[in-house]
Amino acid sequence: MNTSEKAIFILETLNKLFPKPPIPLSHADPYTLLIAVMLSAQCTDLVVNRVTEALFGVADNPRAMSLLSESQIGEIIRPCGLANHKAKAILATSKLLLENFHGRVPDSFEGLESLPGVGHKTASVVMAQAFHRAAFPVDTHIARLSQRWELSESADVRRIEECLKKIFPVETWHDLHIQMIEYGRKYCPARGHIVKKCPICLKFSLD
Repeated sequence: MNTSEKAIFILETLNKLFPKPPIPLSHADPYTLLIAVMLSAQCTDLVVNRVTEALFGVADNPRAMSLLSESQIGEIIRPCGLANHKAKAILATSKLLLENFHGRVPDSFEGLESLPGVGHKTASVVMAQAFHRAAFPVDTHIARLSQRWELSESADVRRIEECLKKIFPVETWHDLHIQMIEYGRKYCPARGHIVKKCPICLKFSLD
């Protein structure tokens, strides 16, 4: 099975298993999505959603967040882990949004990646989900699947992103990156992976 045939099978399978996948992080606008994604590093979506419900109940915009202290933010977000680091980044980002972007989340990679604690993956999620721009965020699940399915020979997330963008049509990227994450969690985990219970890996192993 060549790469094009693999891509077709992957898309067909994921569209059957996860049609129109919802964004897993609860948010109301680009700012709350940005903060939620920043909190999601090394943390489950379930915990992030519980934490953001509490955090956004106190401050759900850059101005309100900038009035809090790092310790206040850190105490609320502690269940997410790395609380001190994340609180510092959230506060600095909120202040910078007010200073440089009139309190609005920028809709460009350059603008987003200029914010403290915002890397390319976080920027890609915001660009894709908040602004509906062509982007393909690559997390650990997508990186793992890309290597297992031999879609990319590289372990570097930027190289993986480049490969996936060439393999899959741009109109599929918005849903596909969420579908791959959900598939990785349910059928193709890092540990305890059972090929016969993983439809895509099973198909590729037989061809």
